[in-house]
Amino acid sequence: MSPQDWSAIALTLRLASISTLLLLALCIPCAWWLAHSRSRLRPFMEAGAMLPLVLPPTVLGFYLLLAFGPHGPVGKLTTSLGLPGLAFTFPGVVLASILYSLPFVLQPLLASFRAVRQEELESALLLGAGRWQRMRHVILPSCRSGLLSAACLGFAHTVGEFGVVLMIGGNIDGETRVISIALYNQVEQANYGAAHQLALMLLLFSLAALSAVYWLNARQKQSE
Repeated sequence: MSPQDWSAIALTLRLASISTLLLLALCIPCAWWLAHSRSRLRPFMEAGAMLPLVLPPTVLGFYLLLAFGPHGPVGKLTTSLGLPGLAFTFPGVVLASILYSLPFVLQPLLASFRAVRQEELESALLLGAGRWQRMRHVILPSCRSGLLSAACLGFAHTVGEFGVVLMIGGNIDGETRVISIALYNQVEQANYGAAHQLALMLLLFSLAALSAVYWLNARQKQSE
């Protein structure tokens, strides 16, 4: 593999790490609200959050490119604030990855939060635990497997992204060229040996991530 391929691997791991941390911070409160809210807007908000599951990545990337471009609403806002644009930049790819991987982090958290027993929350409330204390000492520990599954799926899904990253980030070495795009470049140049190494790396990583998720789910069922 070329130095550019190794640079793409490092950039991909950096992108997946940042996106996963931000997704967990965003999805934990959102999942808790969706799991327990009785608002009439809840089904529509949940459907909107899950939309990337069925929406082609190029469609999402196209609309993000329009929004992040110089004439889009986000692009105009960053320009008015004196900030650099997001299109074809690493921060733009991070935001796109967060939106595209959102359902893969939100779904395991939703399932875990909906499985929390109401008796545990009521006992903590009777003992005087506040909202943050209940979340920290009761809810999150009991949903540990769901949190780890969400992190594994979010990280693995971000590692394998192609369409969204290509649309919003392009193919800039050291800035937006991730492993999937590097693989595409090697195939396009007929460097099948290097392409095979990158593809095998993604295949083994995906298998390991899914195995970890299923192992965590099996362990959670045994402990119930």
